[in-house]
Amino acid sequence: MFNSVNTNVGAMIALQNLNATNAELNLVQNRVNTGKKVATAKDNGAIWAIAQGQRAELGALNAVSQSLARGVAAVDVALAAGESVSDLLLQMKEKALAATDASLSSAARAALDEDFGALRDQITQVTENAVFNGVNLLETGAAGFEALANADGTSMMTVEAEVMALGSTNVTVTTTMAIASATAATAALSAVTASIANVSGALARMGTQSKALGAHVTFVSKLMDALEAGVGNLVDADLAKESARLQALQTKQQLGVQALGIANQAPQILNSLFGR
Repeated sequence: MFNSVNTNVGAMIALQNLNATNAELNLVQNRVNTGKKVATAKDNGAIWAIAQGQRAELGALNAVSQSLARGVAAVDVALAAGESVSDLLLQMKEKALAATDASLSSAARAALDEDFGALRDQITQVTENAVFNGVNLLETGAAGFEALANADGTSMMTVEAEVMALGSTNVTVTTTMAIASATAATAALSAVTASIANVSGALARMGTQSKALGAHVTFVSKLMDALEAGVGNLVDADLAKESARLQALQTKQQLGVQALGIANQAPQILNSLFGR
């Protein structure tokens, strides 16, 4: 081995090895601290770019999930209100049928008519207040709504309105309909019976739409979970493995420091050759 007081080859090699160990130790320490093996583009540009793309997809799907959730809530509110309308119509039918009895006294007919009118007006209250986030599927002029269906915004899930206001296609009972006479009660009974059938059909259609929205919410949720797991596979560090490497590198660092110290002592040994 070449010996020189000017050039200590052993020390240079030991220092290079120690620097390499320190660099690797810093990398592993950063992985342990962040929990990621690819935390920045500097760690692995290609993997980082792929992960960023998937994170963007996740963000978009989160917006889709929120849009669908609002849609589900709007339909659920409409369903609850629609069921109330159906219940009111059932009560109105009972009143109208009772009022077709020609033998009723004037007082009894008046009482039935008053109850019928109160139930009729309650339908208006229900349909006007069936609102969620500004969406009302039951009021006059309702146009339905569209919810996001994919992350690109190119696909939508459409929910049609089912108007149940008085005098609408579904509820043919008018705002002034009464049962003050047997003849009027017969006409009202016919309108109420038709309205019950129409509302039942409308509720069935809305129930189907609610199920479709709910199924898509579940699908989007599973898709988000799969994407999140995929991103984790790309960038997350195996902490058990990194912990073991950290301990090994710390030991290697200590040995490197000792090796550098030994190498630095080599020139001093030359002094003994000169009797010093």
